[in-house]
Amino acid sequence: VIDRSEQTVMPGMIDCHVHLISTPSSLEERIQKPYSFLVAEALKNARTTLEAGFTTVRDAAGTPRGVKQAIERGLFPGPRLRIAVGALSQTGGHGDARFPSGVDLRVPHPEHPLTVVDGVEPARKVTRELLRAGADQIKVMTSGGVLSPSDEPGATGFSPEEIAAIVYEAHAAGKTVMSHAQALQGIRNAVEAGVESIEHGIYLDEDTAELMKKKGTYLVPTLVAPLWVTRLAERKPGMMPAYAVRKAEEVIETHQKMFTMATKMGVLIAMGTDTGVGEHGTNAEELALMVKLGMTPMQAIVATTKTAAACARLGKLTGTLEVGKRADVVAVAGDPLADIAVLQQAERITLVMRDGQVFKQLAD
Repeated sequence: VIDRSEQTVMPGMIDCHVHLISTPSSLEERIQKPYSFLVAEALKNARTTLEAGFTTVRDAAGTPRGVKQAIERGLFPGPRLRIAVGALSQTGGHGDARFPSGVDLRVPHPEHPLTVVDGVEPARKVTRELLRAGADQIKVMTSGGVLSPSDEPGATGFSPEEIAAIVYEAHAAGKTVMSHAQALQGIRNAVEAGVESIEHGIYLDEDTAELMKKKGTYLVPTLVAPLWVTRLAERKPGMMPAYAVRKAEEVIETHQKMFTMATKMGVLIAMGTDTGVGEHGTNAEELALMVKLGMTPMQAIVATTKTAAACARLGKLTGTLEVGKRADVVAVAGDPLADIAVLQQAERITLVMRDGQVFKQLAD
């Protein structure tokens, strides 16, 4: 018997946007790491995330099927994983890692289809390749972004016809689609095409927010992501490219105002962070930002439990504590409804259970 009657017991938390295979590092450090080392880092990051109280995560590209299998088979501790494997991008889009010198950080690998595509049929084929590689959801870049070298957050990615083909193939296989979408037109195109979630949503407006409500599209805001970019640049000069720092600084205010608007309008919001840009295990900082920008603590907790489970299409398995669901349980020494920041303190997360198995247990 585990007695946590003097603590807060809640469902295991869910982060709908992580990159376990990514660890904050400079460009020089990234090109020195072999793929096998990245996989080892992903497994370490998975454990760190689980011990922070996150029993399920949706990986938004990069992490291969083998990491998921290793966790599922009990070889390594980690959260329940839903993986995208890779992310479809147009040439010069957010997922195109070719730099002005011609250097391309994306190299062929048996577990990772090359995902920079142009045209309806090539997009369709690569979507099928990602599904073959084990994708639980398909990720598509329908706008530019902060960390990409060749575009801007306000740029639209892919044509409506290309997006429609990607969505069709995912849905035909019974999978969902998550869209990296920061530009307004990129958000609109993705929502109209039937994607299940909008990631980031920086330039979302009220009209498109209404459309998201009508269609039941989730917003995964990742408020902390651009803050991580600017912090890393301050702490370790030269670690972040100047173009990324500039873009992060430009979007922060708009990003936060968008979240407040979406919260007031009642858009479905699922918690996500973009860890990998920032340190794994710091996921709960996002919850404090959500509260600061307009949610109640309970709304933020629901966003990282019940709503996040529904966004990940795991609502029948987890997200709430009730008979018939998996025993994904977290105990907290403190009251997150009084102070949401307690969820950021590793020593206050005294118990983590996933699927009924205890992975972390501190003295109460």
